[in-house]
Amino acid sequence: MTDYALARRNMIDGQLRPNRVTNSRLLAVIGELPRESFLPGELKAVAYADDDVPLGGGRVLMEPMVLARLVQNLQPQPEEKALVLAAGRGYGTALLARLVSSVVAVESDPKLAGSAEQTIKGLGIGNARIVTGACEAGLPADGPYDVILIEGAVRQIPQAIFDQLAEGGRLATVMAGASGTMGAAHLVVKQGGIATGRPIFDAGTPLLPGFAPPPRFTF
Repeated sequence: MTDYALARRNMIDGQLRPNRVTNSRLLAVIGELPRESFLPGELKAVAYADDDVPLGGGRVLMEPMVLARLVQNLQPQPEEKALVLAAGRGYGTALLARLVSSVVAVESDPKLAGSAEQTIKGLGIGNARIVTGACEAGLPADGPYDVILIEGAVRQIPQAIFDQLAEGGRLATVMAGASGTMGAAHLVVKQGGIATGRPIFDAGTPLLPGFAPPPRFTF
């Protein structure tokens, strides 16, 4: 029988701390949150593996180190509002919910959204809401947001998402490389109404549907 508490400690000490995840508040939340609860029975044993965990349909539970570094760079604060896009089965949403005042999560796959909602409710997390819808559209009605996390790789970030960032807000995601695999995590900060991004570390994770740039016409 897997000792999940031990697996969490090993993940923190073997994967996160050596890879510059140092925020004590974030590490405390990761150490308490049962990552295995966000996976179906046959995948619980690999919940703490140093890799993406496939969820089907090209979707994954993001590698622990990549997700932790994205959240750390967002610098979420207790009084802030967060938006999670492509929430999957809800682990990133639950993680942020322990760090901010409220979280709204958008997931396009109804089965994943339903699983996320059930798990989050089962853990007694009352400040997170799951919405089924187009991830690339966000949820402007509840914005603006101080923090936006996109849980997957994208080729571009739609202007509609930038528009939902509050002044001083931060967005983190992985921008896919030319091959669609290894790329770089990016942090975007909105200042003076302008959203400016920069790469923060190399990262690879599967591309999300819906975030591809529009096709270019050639003659």
